[in-house]
Amino acid sequence: MREAAFVISDPCDEPVNAPALSNMAAQRRNLIQSHQSWTDDLPLCQLCGVGTATNCEYGPNGKGVQSHPNEDGHLRFRGEDGCFLYGVFNGYDGGRVASFAAQCLTAELLLGQLNSSHTDADVRRILTQAFDVVEKSYFETIDDALAEKAHLSNYLLPHNENVSFHQNQKVQERLKELEQEVSGGAMAVVALILNNKLYIASVGTNRALLCKSSSDGQNQVLQIGRPHSTDNEEELQRLAALGVDPARVRQAAQIAGQSSTRRLGDYRVKFSYGEIDLLSTAKSKPVVAEPEIHGSQSLDNVTGFLLLLSEGLINALESAHGPEQANQEIVAMVAAELALQSSLEAVAQSVVERVKRLHHDVYVSGRQRAPFCSRHEDMTLLIRTLDYPPADAAPAQGGRIYPVSVPYSNSQSTSKTSVTLSLVMPSQNTLTNGTNTASTLEEGTPTPRQSPTATLQSTNTQTQSSSSSSGDGRLFRQRGSQAAKPDETGRVPPYVDFTQFYRLWGGDHSEGQSAHGGLGPQ
Repeated sequence: MREAAFVISDPCDEPVNAPALSNMAAQRRNLIQSHQSWTDDLPLCQLCGVGTATNCEYGPNGKGVQSHPNEDGHLRFRGEDGCFLYGVFNGYDGGRVASFAAQCLTAELLLGQLNSSHTDADVRRILTQAFDVVEKSYFETIDDALAEKAHLSNYLLPHNENVSFHQNQKVQERLKELEQEVSGGAMAVVALILNNKLYIASVGTNRALLCKSSSDGQNQVLQIGRPHSTDNEEELQRLAALGVDPARVRQAAQIAGQSSTRRLGDYRVKFSYGEIDLLSTAKSKPVVAEPEIHGSQSLDNVTGFLLLLSEGLINALESAHGPEQANQEIVAMVAAELALQSSLEAVAQSVVERVKRLHHDVYVSGRQRAPFCSRHEDMTLLIRTLDYPPADAAPAQGGRIYPVSVPYSNSQSTSKTSVTLSLVMPSQNTLTNGTNTASTLEEGTPTPRQSPTATLQSTNTQTQSSSSSSGDGRLFRQRGSQAAKPDETGRVPPYVDFTQFYRLWGGDHSEGQSAHGGLGPQ
């Protein structure tokens, strides 16, 4: 039997037919979902690979369970006139904003808006305008849902005697549906290559890393920009200028459930921030969608790769091993996989799976960082190579790079003891640990392919600085071009003598563990 329509009346409003409103909302969703993509005809970039993993929450037995559908999104398109566009979007409270932003941003940038005659100032202006259009367009798609939500909320007031118990229940159910439809937001990091120059635009807490050869023949790992988070001093100053107490924001560590101070979507912090205690003193909109733009950086004669990482991937690695060397670790993993696999898609997926495995292993190990690893969010990694030789093109005399995980130490020592690991890179460059601090892109053009040795330096200090070293390679036995074959679990057989490594490490870390009792890759 068809359910009868119920009508709620109010002296100051027109009657509201709930099924009609539901049908209207369904039509709205169908229109959005069935709308032909603006970007269907754009070709995908073949110089790029993407790896993903869904969120996971571990039980007491270490078994993981996905707690919600994947909310991340990404884009990787090749436009006309030497234009390339890449992006990683970290959604929350649903994937609608991330999905919409990936599609709409592409339409705002690759359908004739950019060409080779544009200056740096033009590109930055167009990027800023594109983010603004994405924000406004998204809220237009949920505008009538927000209006319906506000309209129905009026009938739940205690003094409204015209609403029966049954009608009240119906309204509450509909309000829950509407809240699910309109809630959520996303963080974004976008990379644009035009005229072989790189631009990075970011909103929120995703990350961009550029690994390139420097003028002295070393590969430098640069984190481009700082995350827009509650511990970013510049962001706290911006909020303070609007009347928000920065000390309270820093202490709270989150704004409406997220650590980001800039984000796409999320109507609560955009239109109802006065109802949020932490933001109630703001004189104007405190959480914005305006991107921070870095660039341009010439990519002429650059050899290396660009990485775009979602917040979930960053947090998973930092939860497992700490934040001090996260950038260097992820770059080492990428370089290792690039030496072993020719498919960029497989490279990106292998790195994501390895981070996922490291995160899980720390949780089940029961070590000091285990409590931080009980769950992880969706993870996305985008890799864009920059004149980087594929695995099958690596020179035989250069050998391969092999990944090594520096073990986590329970020691709280602040000494500057470091362990240098010498690795062999297929690109014949020297890899220098980059910095975790902000980096601008106005730097000199590097000289590629100058050194066959790559070094990684791991230090147990909290400092954030660039470092380099030239190890003697004694910790690793070079195997030429022969690559170790992983087993069914993705691990490779032992081929490294860690005796010296454990002796050096154990000399400064009194964990009471032997070389075979927990140190080293698990």
